[in-house]
Amino acid sequence: MARHKSSPPAIRRRGVGMLRWAVRVASSIVLWTALLHLSSLLGLPRPPLLAARPSCLGGGGGSGGGSNSSASSAVTVAAADEVGRLAPPAVPRRTSDTLTLCQNLRSSHVGTWNLEAICDMVTVARYMNLTMVVPELDKQSFWADPSDFGDIFDVNHFINSLQDEVKIIRELPQKFSRKVPFSMQPISWTDSRLANNGLPLKLQKLRCRVNYNALQFAPSIEALGKKMISALRKTGSFIVLHLRYEMDMLAFSGCTHGCSDEETAELTRMRYAYPWWKEKEIDSEKKRLEGLCPLTPGETTLVLKALGFPRDTRIYIASGEIYGGEKRLTELKTEFPNIIRKEMLLSADELRPFQKHSTQMAALDYLVSIASDVFIPSNDGNMAKVVEGHRRFMGFHKTIQLDRKKLVELIDLLEDQELSWDEFSTAVKELHEGRMSEPTRRKAIAGQPKEEDYFYANPHECLGAARKRREKLKHTEI
Repeated sequence: MARHKSSPPAIRRRGVGMLRWAVRVASSIVLWTALLHLSSLLGLPRPPLLAARPSCLGGGGGSGGGSNSSASSAVTVAAADEVGRLAPPAVPRRTSDTLTLCQNLRSSHVGTWNLEAICDMVTVARYMNLTMVVPELDKQSFWADPSDFGDIFDVNHFINSLQDEVKIIRELPQKFSRKVPFSMQPISWTDSRLANNGLPLKLQKLRCRVNYNALQFAPSIEALGKKMISALRKTGSFIVLHLRYEMDMLAFSGCTHGCSDEETAELTRMRYAYPWWKEKEIDSEKKRLEGLCPLTPGETTLVLKALGFPRDTRIYIASGEIYGGEKRLTELKTEFPNIIRKEMLLSADELRPFQKHSTQMAALDYLVSIASDVFIPSNDGNMAKVVEGHRRFMGFHKTIQLDRKKLVELIDLLEDQELSWDEFSTAVKELHEGRMSEPTRRKAIAGQPKEEDYFYANPHECLGAARKRREKLKHTEI
């Protein structure tokens, strides 16, 4: 009797495999549908795969947004064609049920002065198509400044001027109050989250747009800044000396050159008292010779004289309280008696609301710094770098970038009488030729971001209009 041939083993295995695949697909669909309903009921963010993310670099059919007008400000506002805009995203719409949050910026540089971190936060939010909550500022630094974002910046202008790029909300919605939002925390206390180089041009220009347009100071700060600048201008030109010789800087950096034993001990105790200052044992003299310390007021005085600034130069001191008090400024005041502080330009009543608010005081210094004829920082901290970049953006206004490593070497030779004054002065002038904020491209060093030029000190991608203004000015002078 003929027997029916059985199915080949390969066919049977294929049939079983297809059945398993079909069961898995069906199960996945059921689970995915249940997840959608559950997320809607509980108010959870929906899974990100429901809609394709638009290109954050302008692709996908979007076109550039409309123009943005800004109120007049002591901070120069960027022209629309200079900072540019990214094409607004197409889908998905930024609605509360698909809300992803970027909150709790801890701009923890001392005095909460970290404009560039805010600019990077906006850029990251735009790139990732996130909704951003108005940043929170660190209140636990040395200065314990209780200022909120709205005390320093014009929140309405910040939100409205960026509405075609990023959705920004003032606070976390109630439905998300028990959830932990995506948070941008710094890797180190002076860390900026984005690289200096290698980003798409449109993202670099967005960083500039935030910095020079969206971050406008609060009206009270703008008004006093304009008053200070007007008072300084009435009597002629002036320079700003950003004299970063303050207790927190010296303690953090371990730079104690010129300090007494008692002062050195006090600064060391302070450094150990702050656990987030990770470097504890520091060789002060080694750091100084490497150019990593701020110049002392006495060293700064020698440099200003050597550069040829006359005795009657009007010098505005942009800083907090100088460590060691007025006695530390004795040499500077002797050689340059026209020293000006904000307390000499504003009344006690005008300054009273700013007392114990170091960040707001720093904002006043910032406005005066970008408006000065010459800006000279004794250290290259956050504020000094951002001011330098802003002055480039305004038309390459002169900023003298002091070469501290070479300068301390020359100063030591002068004090050891191995250089005459004329030799010292000539060497200092030659050293700083080409260090006056001339147009140049940033130096990029692959794998060594800390060694390369900082984006916010020289945002060359955003300086086309500034170069044109500079060239036009040259031709006018000729």
